[in-house]
Amino acid sequence: MKKKFILGMLFASALTGCDTSEKLGTPPQITDTNSVGCLVANDFYAVHFSAYLKPQKGNDRDALLTPYCQELPSPGKVFFAADLIDRDIRQTSIGIRIIEIEKTGDKPTDFKEIRVLNKVEPKIYSKGVVEAQVDLDKNGDYALILMIGGEEAISDEDKLKITFHVGKSPFSWFKEKQKWIVDSVVKYF
Repeated sequence: MKKKFILGMLFASALTGCDTSEKLGTPPQITDTNSVGCLVANDFYAVHFSAYLKPQKGNDRDALLTPYCQELPSPGKVFFAADLIDRDIRQTSIGIRIIEIEKTGDKPTDFKEIRVLNKVEPKIYSKGVVEAQVDLDKNGDYALILMIGGEEAISDEDKLKITFHVGKSPFSWFKEKQKWIVDSVVKYF
């Protein structure tokens, strides 16, 4: 029995560590199981980022409260929340830009801006939660940019760029299968 459990856990661990959509050398963008959303950081700032997609039909409360990280299943009205980890920046004005992007390289920050979808003027988020919303009208690649220091955020170090994709990704089938296998192993034991 103990041997089966250990083998099952090793099998589940191997499966969960094989995510081919992550590339080495990118900024930390890992799922944090102790919070909502995921941890996104650059060299200077870190946030817990979540995106919530408004249900297209009715008042599906479970769908409304489903947090997404950097892959949203479909376009629609999206609500974003970024929990500021560093307490010091809660007293610094932060501006927000949500843009449609075109990827130009392998790094998440390698992109060119196509259009601005929403811009929130800089203000202080003393409670530590930066919020924005936007209507996304099509599948594609987007970025939410937090400009720490407001209009004075000129350098890339003062901009936390959170890229995300809307629509099914080429690896979504793998992630769904991976989750199903892990859930099955956990139920078995």
